[in-house]
Amino acid sequence: MQMTDKKISRKTKVMQSAIVALIGRPNVGKSTLFNRITKSRKALVDPTPGVTRDRQYERVDWEHKTFILVDTGGIAAESGPAEERDIMSGNIREQTLQAVAEADVLLFLLDGREGVTPTDFDVTNLLRRTDKPVYYVVNKIDGEELEPNLLPSFYELGVERLWPVSAEHGYGVRSLMDDLITVLPEHQESSLQPAESIRIAFFGRPNVGKSSLINRLLGEDRMLVSDIPGTTRDSIDTLLTKGAKNYLLMDTAGIRRKGRVKEKLEKFSIIKALAALERCDLALILINTEEGITEQDTKVIGYTQDEGKACILVVNKWDILKDDHKEQKKILAELKMATQFVGFAPILPLSALTGKGVNKLLPTIDSVYRQFSKTFPTSQLNRILRNAVDSHPPAVARGRRLKLLYTTQITSQPPTFAIVANYPKEIHFSYHRYLVNTFRKELGLNQTPIRIVFRERKRRKKP
Repeated sequence: MQMTDKKISRKTKVMQSAIVALIGRPNVGKSTLFNRITKSRKALVDPTPGVTRDRQYERVDWEHKTFILVDTGGIAAESGPAEERDIMSGNIREQTLQAVAEADVLLFLLDGREGVTPTDFDVTNLLRRTDKPVYYVVNKIDGEELEPNLLPSFYELGVERLWPVSAEHGYGVRSLMDDLITVLPEHQESSLQPAESIRIAFFGRPNVGKSSLINRLLGEDRMLVSDIPGTTRDSIDTLLTKGAKNYLLMDTAGIRRKGRVKEKLEKFSIIKALAALERCDLALILINTEEGITEQDTKVIGYTQDEGKACILVVNKWDILKDDHKEQKKILAELKMATQFVGFAPILPLSALTGKGVNKLLPTIDSVYRQFSKTFPTSQLNRILRNAVDSHPPAVARGRRLKLLYTTQITSQPPTFAIVANYPKEIHFSYHRYLVNTFRKELGLNQTPIRIVFRERKRRKKP
């Protein structure tokens, strides 16, 4: 029996998902529409600790087009006569401007039952200043028969087209989505980038030293450097060539800690990280020696595993501790404890300021990338599988004896193996983990994520 999966070759150009932002007043149905649209995508099963699942942004797949949908929260007028004279003031205006600046497409949701409000006029005037596609979506219109009564007042906004929908019942949503995907931009790598570059994204909170580390790499190596316009917002891509190897260094916007910035604006920095993750091969997570590992750091590390990326944990500003070996051991122990779910990721203490330890970074990247891209012969994989099963057979499930028949590698980056079994759904997660650990050890993949998927054996139909 032959596997139908084809090995996936490395793409020479990496596409980045567009960002679509939902804006509008509270209670117009943004969250309902958000949930309606995101149900079209396959749910992700995320076992990573520290990663919250109540995100207000989700990746959406619709008719073979992919984008990230963001719910920006409600735009509301302040109470009181003074505020009414300047409805879009303070954080309200800042939030909307942020959405306009960061998104590729905007969905402005209006309340069909309430009708047009002063805030709607104000937001519309603001949106006229952008050259980005804007969809004026009138919600709570539950059927075509309601359109003649509820839609006309919204044309007072001076827009050419309205999209009537019912987020709750689904009316008009498919028509809106079919129109939306026709205007989604496709971001791709610059043609200046060599096809075989290792794409490295630098993540971390502001002032953790991302730009300093990149500058240190460029300054110390004194190799051919050419600037490439970044394809993600607020990012700068720089090509570093050392010998025959090319490294595309991607400096991302700082991911701010909650509590120090307003929640509504915080999510956009996370979205930038998600977009950069799609383009990179390897993520460098910079951690501040002074602050140690934070929940925000573990979330970003979790996102790297959602995307199946290689990962290196860089502890910057190590020079602060100088010769305090006791404190050094304490910080490294805390970091290992908090990141057990990526135990394969190398931990590299260094100082971008003084340069100490930086000389180990590129060799570590090379080592991780080799494992991340490695392929193996099917005969070797099946030998490992047979030995693993002989040493520790899978448990009987519901009276069924589980058989793991054979395996093959279906892709690299990360190395991914498919195992054909008679009852794959009955395989316990602990046995799955056992196989992952066995393959990791036997194949020498101690620095990269690996994936094992189970496929059901196709049975012959009885005549």
